[in-house]
Amino acid sequence: LIVYIVIFIITALFSLKFKNFNRKNKLNSSILLILFLGILTSFISIAMSDYFRITEAYVFYFIILPPFIIGLAVYIIEILKDAIIIRTQMIRLEKMEVVSQLAASISHEVRNPLTVVKGFVQLLKTPDLTQEVREQYIQHVVRELNSAESIISEYLAFAKPAIEKVENILINREIGYVIEMIKPLANMNLVTISNQLAPGITRGNIQHFKQCFLNLIKNGIEAMPNGGELNIVSYVNNFDIIIEISDNGVGMNKEQINRFGEPYYSSKEKGTGLGSMVAVKTIQTMNGTLHLTSALNKGTTISITLPVYQEDHSGK
Repeated sequence: LIVYIVIFIITALFSLKFKNFNRKNKLNSSILLILFLGILTSFISIAMSDYFRITEAYVFYFIILPPFIIGLAVYIIEILKDAIIIRTQMIRLEKMEVVSQLAASISHEVRNPLTVVKGFVQLLKTPDLTQEVREQYIQHVVRELNSAESIISEYLAFAKPAIEKVENILINREIGYVIEMIKPLANMNLVTISNQLAPGITRGNIQHFKQCFLNLIKNGIEAMPNGGELNIVSYVNNFDIIIEISDNGVGMNKEQINRFGEPYYSSKEKGTGLGSMVAVKTIQTMNGTLHLTSALNKGTTISITLPVYQEDHSGK
């Protein structure tokens, strides 16, 4: 009882300073403390009892071994504490990174519909426009402004995301709509868009799908600064829908191909890489794949594979 009381009092007094030590001092002081307590309590036991004997086993198990065990325990505890601190810091940094990406992504995604609006507003200045064509242009402007508003609303709801609306996507209709949206930008860049779109249905969020292909087609247009031709083809192959977007622009090198879709990496001088990142993420969410082939000064082809959705007409 006396031995345990002595150990408790000395350890309790020592713990007040132990908390302020660094890892090295904690490790050394804990080993020396246990060694000191082992020797001290051995002398106390010898002084209090004539029957107490110090054997080789006693020296090993009660004087030599405990300092090593306590040293190992302190080391493991300190490593775990550092790991917890590092993890906390990483979570904080990840949150800051998300906020940063969110702000940049909002700017990037809203720029797309605003670019389309700018193109149609410029077309409205064209003299001798028929009233019917003028109404079509105005409808496109209103639709794109609504799209920008929808994008902002989705990002503002990022902190409390709702269940994503999944619905049937008619590939030829939605991509055709995106092509009509992007044509003013293509005309401004002297780019001709041709397409052969086969009917096909897949499942996903229509707004995200259109934003995805708007980003990819816009990248193709911007890859041809001196004008060119952008070809978009879709076809159904067994249980997959294949969509290919080809341009004859500046092309990409091996590193640019491997890093396609990384945030903040772009082959364009003023690009952020966020458009490609959003596109890749959207395709992955739809259980699809994206394959990219390119050659410098020859052009780039992006091949997207999406699963075909076949409606059940059996009534089940």
